[in-house]
Amino acid sequence: MNNGMIECSVCHSKLVSPASKTVSRAYDRHKSRITSKQRVLNILLVGGDCMLVGFQPILVYMSKVDGKFNFSPISVNFLTEITKVFFAIVMLLIQARNQKVGEKPLLSISSLTQAARNNVLLAVPAFLYAINNYLKFVMQLYFNPATVKMLSNLKVLVIALLLKVVMKRRFSIIQWEALALLLIGISVNQLRSLPEGTTAMGLPVTMGAYVYTFIFVTVPSMASVYNEYALKSQYDTSIYLQNLFLYGYGAMFNFLGIVVSAIVKGPNSFDILEGHSKATMLLIANNAAQGILSSFFFKYADTILKKYSSTVATIFTGIASAVLFGHKLTMNFLIGISIVFISMHQFFSPLAKVRDEQNGVLELPEVQEKQRSKDAFINMAAGANEEATHRVGHDERQPLLPT
Repeated sequence: MNNGMIECSVCHSKLVSPASKTVSRAYDRHKSRITSKQRVLNILLVGGDCMLVGFQPILVYMSKVDGKFNFSPISVNFLTEITKVFFAIVMLLIQARNQKVGEKPLLSISSLTQAARNNVLLAVPAFLYAINNYLKFVMQLYFNPATVKMLSNLKVLVIALLLKVVMKRRFSIIQWEALALLLIGISVNQLRSLPEGTTAMGLPVTMGAYVYTFIFVTVPSMASVYNEYALKSQYDTSIYLQNLFLYGYGAMFNFLGIVVSAIVKGPNSFDILEGHSKATMLLIANNAAQGILSSFFFKYADTILKKYSSTVATIFTGIASAVLFGHKLTMNFLIGISIVFISMHQFFSPLAKVRDEQNGVLELPEVQEKQRSKDAFINMAAGANEEATHRVGHDERQPLLPT
């Protein structure tokens, strides 16, 4: 047994040890038989995510009036969660209507109670997302939309570290180098991106921006990883039922934020519709669609794929902000984007992927395949030699031809 794997003494094939910790046996079986439909789903998820994530900073920027928000960002997040809850309920009703005779009722009290008990872990990412969704608005007070999108790409490295610790994911050296290259590309884009001498909240803008950036990077990274862990740990549960609990928890946390804001600022701030415009309505719809799409990423695809697809949206955000608001696409931005795309290609290259671990050393797929072929030839030759020389038993000493 090595690293949670059991090796057969005869054929040297490896199997996952029953005692080893896995995210979900149901998901493990699903992952082992990825079909063409799964690949098409991944392409659709990436395409939809690029469009929605690319529009998000633009809509936030459009909702500002004279450099500030006339509405409460918490109210936008609350309305977004309510929209997602309504969508989950509608999809559950449709799914329940299409159930076959004899299947366990999806919306029975016992089913809902059991699902709520099994998916209580979703409260953790829901709380973290409530914090992150508020920070998305705060970050817009410091950076332009393209810069906010680039900063969010820093989450990739944090997510990779969390995936290694929480979900026991393994990455090759080439993939770690690709993540380092991603940080370099983001850093190049951020050179001289802050105006000098400006302040906010009594702190130098650079200091305030760095503090918010640190929270903006770590909190949603933890939310994404724990969300993927929670969704896949109950893989057989309907994703719409899981989303109902996730969005329900999110709505409760944001409502508590509205109550706290009303206590601090006064009862007038309790009006969740105050200051909203067409831009904020579009923002709510975009955020709701983005959240729903993210749940499909976390359950059926991969968190790293989700973040890299969001990275692709950076170029769209930069071009759109330049066309709509006159923001300049600097040479730093263009060079940074180029490095980011090189990083993404390197990370997902077949040469960078890790499949198995032999004798504590990670091997690339091509090297592993050559080694497997070599071992098979050696075993075949050894077997033939053993068959030719294996004459030790009493019965084997009998003549080959009848006497």
